Amino acid sequence: MAASPEPFTPGTDPAQLEDLRVRLRATRWPDAPEDGWGLGADVGYLRELVRYWAEEFDWPKQEAALAQLPRYRAEVGGSGIHFVHARAATGPALPLVLCHGWPDSFWRYAKVVPLLTDPGAHGADPADAFDVVVPDMPGYGYSDRPEGPAPDSRAVAGRWAELMTVLGYPRFAAAGGDIGSAVSRFLALDHPDRIMAVHRMDAGIPVFTGDPAELTPEERTWLKGAAAWGATEGAYAAMHRTKPQTAAVGLTDSPAALAAWIVEKLRAWSDCGGDVERSFTKDEILTNVTIYWLTGTIGSSMRMYRANGAIPPEQHARRVEVPSGFSQFPADLIRAPREWLDRTANTVRVTAPERGGHFAPFEEPELYAQELRDFFRPYR
Repeated sequence: MAASPEPFTPGTDPAQLEDLRVRLRATRWPDAPEDGWGLGADVGYLRELVRYWAEEFDWPKQEAALAQLPRYRAEVGGSGIHFVHARAATGPALPLVLCHGWPDSFWRYAKVVPLLTDPGAHGADPADAFDVVVPDMPGYGYSDRPEGPAPDSRAVAGRWAELMTVLGYPRFAAAGGDIGSAVSRFLALDHPDRIMAVHRMDAGIPVFTGDPAELTPEERTWLKGAAAWGATEGAYAAMHRTKPQTAAVGLTDSPAALAAWIVEKLRAWSDCGGDVERSFTKDEILTNVTIYWLTGTIGSSMRMYRANGAIPPEQHARRVEVPSGFSQFPADLIRAPREWLDRTANTVRVTAPERGGHFAPFEEPELYAQELRDFFRPYR
């Protein structure tokens, strides 16, 4: 059983920041045979971002801003877990665990926490308030790095169920995207008596082991599109799944390389029209990247892909019977047809918000918060 939570406020040793600046200023840049993002990270953009990181970025200011969230650590499943636990401002509230993905951490939900805990202060109905819990997965953010193999999404779901018990929530709701979508799914599959409803931003990378003739034309088209996406955009995931430790050496040693690995995804997966700073300011980008740098978690975060790649096929075939909702934002990676959502879950609501991408809770916090309020309202 998890230990009692303790308040958590990180403090960064100034020597760590000086070491970071020295490394940034000493970056050895590759040649750039063509401009832009066509071959991956745009070296020209990264040069400016790295210069800003070394000379202007104010990490203590960003660290203090994140410290305004009520943050804790507790022993869960045998390791230290960091999480936000923000209670509703007024009245009865629906307990909600928010599950992040890669390449982020609790950072993904930093903007939506106040919108969910105090909707009345943000122009919404106070009756829609949530008690919000946002844990960092093992090996991400300020949670401990696993000493052995990384847990898979199903194991993380088990830990979040344990955490919610310790926090006094016998029943609760779950929501997530990316790996967090899978964690939310396994919460609903393995703890259906505790999950009131589950909201997901995506149905995950599709796995189908049955007869293709059973699928609708729309589903077959979607499966082909997902495979094509994997061939053109999935190299990072193949690296994470097969040889993550090779990349981890360079990404843990070079902050410029770490920024390249993460920022290319922030740009490609957000609703930014090719200009990453339409969705994230430099300070917001670098807050996410600096969390990875200071905690040394890029390697441990990538190893989770290997664990998830070993999940048995029969686990992918299980249908979620808990009431499920999906908000498929227009710039997210792989948006499933309704037929697939109905096949894989007891789907009661599907929406297509007008803006936002893979990081919608951060890109469009007001829209995302309203999606959660609307979906979970009948389950209070």
